[in-house]
Amino acid sequence: MGRKWRVLVAAATLAMLVPVGALAQTAPNPSDAPKTATDFGLRAAQLVDVINGNIAFSAYFAPSFQAAIPEAQFRAMCDGLIAQYGRAVAVEAAVSGDGQSGTLRLRLEKGAASVILDVAKAPDNRVIGLRLTGFTMADDGYARIAGEIAALPGRTGFLVAEIDGTAIRGVASSNADTQFATGSTFKLYILDELAAQVAAGERRWADVVPLTHLSFSSVATANWPKNAPVTLQTLANWMISVSDNGAADTLIHLIGRERIEARMRAAGHAEPSRNIPFLTTVEAFALKGNNFTALRDAFIAGDDRAQRKLLDSNSQRLVLANVDGVSFGAGPRFIDNLEWFASPNDIARLMVDIRARRSEQAMAAMAINNGLGPEAAEPWRYLGYKGGSENGVLSMSLLGERRADGRWFVVTASWNNADANVDSVQMVGFVTRLLALAAK
Repeated sequence: MGRKWRVLVAAATLAMLVPVGALAQTAPNPSDAPKTATDFGLRAAQLVDVINGNIAFSAYFAPSFQAAIPEAQFRAMCDGLIAQYGRAVAVEAAVSGDGQSGTLRLRLEKGAASVILDVAKAPDNRVIGLRLTGFTMADDGYARIAGEIAALPGRTGFLVAEIDGTAIRGVASSNADTQFATGSTFKLYILDELAAQVAAGERRWADVVPLTHLSFSSVATANWPKNAPVTLQTLANWMISVSDNGAADTLIHLIGRERIEARMRAAGHAEPSRNIPFLTTVEAFALKGNNFTALRDAFIAGDDRAQRKLLDSNSQRLVLANVDGVSFGAGPRFIDNLEWFASPNDIARLMVDIRARRSEQAMAAMAINNGLGPEAAEPWRYLGYKGGSENGVLSMSLLGERRADGRWFVVTASWNNADANVDSVQMVGFVTRLLALAAK
């Protein structure tokens, strides 16, 4: 998976987000729009026309943004936004403390979104960061959302459920027993088993261990020296909050693949064989790439025992140095065969298991990045999140304690399309709306 993939999904929010960074170059302001009091004010006023396609992409976005999100990709995001919420209508409540960065409310024909906007200083006062979250829809309801999700290309499923102890009471759902590729959502099983080993006295969150297994597309540990000392809590926080693959693989090797598989069974996964043997991210990346075509075919054809034997006998080959990152630049890669799978009901049972662990550290790791931003989180006393994505795969799962009455809910949704990439903006919108309805 190339740089564009990493930029889109490195932030586990899966929202329309480009990290603010240094400009690749400077250039005079290309906009013909009249000057306003601040750079932020200028670009905020133009956002409606940008979303609706009435201002040139290169005139509005800085080179750093353009490098991260090409124009065609940004336009596809906007088309998905418009398809769900209608065209942009107006900018409201724009606030900036320094004239460069701030927030605003974008009103759309059928709803609204919260926006965080970052603008470079003159002379090139184009946008370097844009994030849309906090989506709301007028006159919304579960049936309406279910219909819209069902209309997406590929396969979809979701569940909104109240949890009370071990009881899971469904509120709304679609294909809740269907197995979906979930990407990095599998890391919740690692967190669950790690918390269980700590509770059993086998480990401590403060234990210092070496970063033994670096991986591809790792946000936190990229370019770190191998065997750098880190605590178990740090690894858990990285793995969940920014979906760091090196942290995940280090924990898999440390706490044991078979122990995680046993935890997955105990948590109630309906089809655990889909995830046995429990792949590391490097193994999955390597097998998906073009360097191991014959090995991949044998792995897909094998049963659990044959697959485990294949991994063990090729452990010196299935390493980061042999990952063919070029293969991941286009579309989905074997998402029906080489992935981590779970149904929405499996995710709900996993959330129940994690909550029952009563681990302050595990719950805190899930709450570092709530996936949807502060506005969506406001009705919740606690909101934990884990998402997962790759080309053709999106998954978003939340565990929340409702502020109004202390009741707990799970909101989870998955979207798979083996034929084409899927739209993160649409998924964020659907999950935000589901969470808002659950908060009522």
